[in-house]
Amino acid sequence: MLAAVKSSSSSMVLLIYLVLFGAVYFLYLRPRSKRQKAQRAEARNVEIGERAQTVGGFVGTIVRREEGLVTLRSESGVELEFVPSAIARRFDPPAPAAPEAQESGEEEPPSDGGRS
Repeated sequence: MLAAVKSSSSSMVLLIYLVLFGAVYFLYLRPRSKRQKAQRAEARNVEIGERAQTVGGFVGTIVRREEGLVTLRSESGVELEFVPSAIARRFDPPAPAAPEAQESGEEEPPSDGGRS
């Protein structure tokens, strides 16, 4: 009778571990893998004339694409060749945001921290 109880509890623990692993896989690992694949596909879709950033942080304009090489030109005119997998993403620098208080010409009154 004792052996049957041990077997039942160990199979229950194994079932719990399997369910936990399945939950981690479907809720964390699988979506992360899909995001990484989408990022790699986007990086490979950068065309000639567009700006791109490498995994090392180099930013340049794509001037030539070949089978195994992508050539980037920096702002100073230097051209470097990279393997396509080194292209991390399309580089679109954010536009500088103008502060709203300066545009309207009004300044905010200094805050006294809620004291009167």
